[in-house]
Amino acid sequence: MSSENESAEKPMIRRLVLDILKPFDPEINIVAKELINRCSSSDVSVNITVYEVDKLTTTCKVIIEGTHLDYDEIQEILISMNCVIHSLDQVVAGSKLVEDIDTPLD
Repeated sequence: MSSENESAEKPMIRRLVLDILKPFDPEINIVAKELINRCSSSDVSVNITVYEVDKLTTTCKVIIEGTHLDYDEIQEILISMNCVIHSLDQVVAGSKLVEDIDTPLD
């Protein structure tokens, strides 16, 4: 019964968008594979796009989608691969994905 209460209290995180800095090694395909394999959520999908390349590092946008994503777990996986999270740029939580829309202020 307590597991039902715990899951009801925690927000269901469905998407995280991260700006990360990573060394050249591991390559982005390895980072994606590790995120998919090591996340406790069974339905994780990952999109990694390289935006900037320096002498020793790459700056990437990482989009992770699934159900019940755990930011702390994802952060630990990335840190274990010598990646640094610059920023958490988007969080989508709840029973469904909510997409951005243009508003008059945009």
